[in-house]
Amino acid sequence: MQFFLEVLIGGLLSGVMYSLVALGFVLIYKASGVFNFAQGAMVFFAALTTVGLVDMGMPLWLAALLTMAAMVLLGLLTEKFVLRPLVAQHEITLFMATIGLTFFVEGLAQAIWGANVRALDLGIEDVPLEWMLENANMAISQFDLIASAIAAVLVTALAVFFTRTRIGRALRAVADDHQAALSVGIPLHHIWAIVWAVAGFLALVAGLLWGARNGVQFALTFVVLKALPVLILGGFTSVPGAIVGGLIIGASEKLAEVYIGPHFGGGIEGWFPYVLALLFLIVRPEGLFGEKIIRRI
Repeated sequence: MQFFLEVLIGGLLSGVMYSLVALGFVLIYKASGVFNFAQGAMVFFAALTTVGLVDMGMPLWLAALLTMAAMVLLGLLTEKFVLRPLVAQHEITLFMATIGLTFFVEGLAQAIWGANVRALDLGIEDVPLEWMLENANMAISQFDLIASAIAAVLVTALAVFFTRTRIGRALRAVADDHQAALSVGIPLHHIWAIVWAVAGFLALVAGLLWGARNGVQFALTFVVLKALPVLILGGFTSVPGAIVGGLIIGASEKLAEVYIGPHFGGGIEGWFPYVLALLFLIVRPEGLFGEKIIRRI
């Protein structure tokens, strides 16, 4: 039972970090109906910019602040020059635009800072918590616990912000009907700009946490792929769904690797979440918290 709890807790901690990435998708999709495939590239850009500034001699806090300003600016420019001109176009056109944005951001990041793998030190050691090891005989990573706590606080704060504040209510109105929101005086472009800026900030936090854990490298762009099963389970339009979906995916992939993996030769942690998401699509295509779409034919 102790080993089971150790694996489960480790998976849940990873799941909170998955939720942080998935939340960036949810916010943009709720506000504009755009699936931002470039979110992974934004995570990579944020991490590489931060570590690049640190390598130039800046303290970490200043590098993070400058990177945050850069990410907010990137989000605002993306909304103005990519989303706004295509606002009336088909969803697939917007999706293809974000794919093009992905390659642009990836290329820009590597052109500025280079493509070498770099280490990012946040001052948090990746060692087992001594009190957990001594009292419960469970090896829980100190880094995973602190990183997940940071992600949990941020996700909770954003969930409250977008559900309890005036901007949050405006966001829900824009998500329900763009034209109706405009008719009651909600500034559509301002709401989109805020959402893209927040998505840039989320990319920064995710980039710092994942970069410190796995190294700042091009593979960070694949974090976007790990968020897809989270979105499928939780629903593309639900902030609570991103949280619950992340926890489910994080826990299930770790448990599957330990208890099912040996029967398949191991290494199923990478693809098991997609199988789970595929099975879930058959039962509930809209996700746990997603809105059912009923169309008249």
